[in-house]
Amino acid sequence: MDLILLFKIGFLTISIWDALDILIVGYLFFVLYKLSKGSLAFNILIGAVILTVIYWLVNAAEMSLLSGILGGVANFGFIVLIVVFQPEIRRFLIFLGRNFLKGRSSILKQILGIDDFDNYEHSLNKIINKFINASEKLASTNTGALIVFTESPALYGLDESGVLLDSNISSRLIESIFHKESPLHDGAMIISNYKIYSAGSVLPVSDSKELPETAGLRHRAAVGITEKSDAFVIIVSEETGKISTAKGGKLYYHIDNAKLHEALQKALVKSSKTEETTNEDK
Repeated sequence: MDLILLFKIGFLTISIWDALDILIVGYLFFVLYKLSKGSLAFNILIGAVILTVIYWLVNAAEMSLLSGILGGVANFGFIVLIVVFQPEIRRFLIFLGRNFLKGRSSILKQILGIDDFDNYEHSLNKIINKFINASEKLASTNTGALIVFTESPALYGLDESGVLLDSNISSRLIESIFHKESPLHDGAMIISNYKIYSAGSVLPVSDSKELPETAGLRHRAAVGITEKSDAFVIIVSEETGKISTAKGGKLYYHIDNAKLHEALQKALVKSSKTEETTNEDK
């Protein structure tokens, strides 16, 4: 018993299991906060926390009538919260499943030694060059584009809009999707697991006061999705023909090829390595 006892202050005894319990609960709340941040569900969550605190205080003060009313609301409210937070609960379960499977796959690769780093680096550079070439061609014709890189489209609700493609990456395909006559050109292209996951997706628009007044809808949408996720976004301006990027809720204007290559490498390395090869551009 002494081995798992951390410390004791008067009647308060803290064991290693208590500390672990607190850490796990804290982590779960942190993940829930990330998944619901900026949405209506987040405001409901704050309201539920406030009501819970009031219920505890009323209960401690032995105010039986008010305690009974709040207790009834709490029992009914649990069902309401499950309904309201259904998308967030779904994303949370996807988050747990993806991270478990990704970790297991990584361990197996290390044990079996099946990673071919030379081929991986070669394939990665080919993919990066395709995005750079496509971005340059789109910029040269002032064709607007919005390309989102994320390893978990479903985790952030990016699978709920747009047209599912699940296509190999091709410069010509990227250019054709964002062509002004294409029905998908106004939406965002989602890149995941080294494939074009979908196109024509709708992104949340940022209302950040830090963005300049000249920032258009594409730039605000790029910042919006990076505020709510770990996504990396390439933006090609239809007005100026300039290439910009967004990451962590911040916008970076007029990116040159060297910086774009570096940013793409970081973004793609985070993705799953299950799809390391793509078809050559025709």
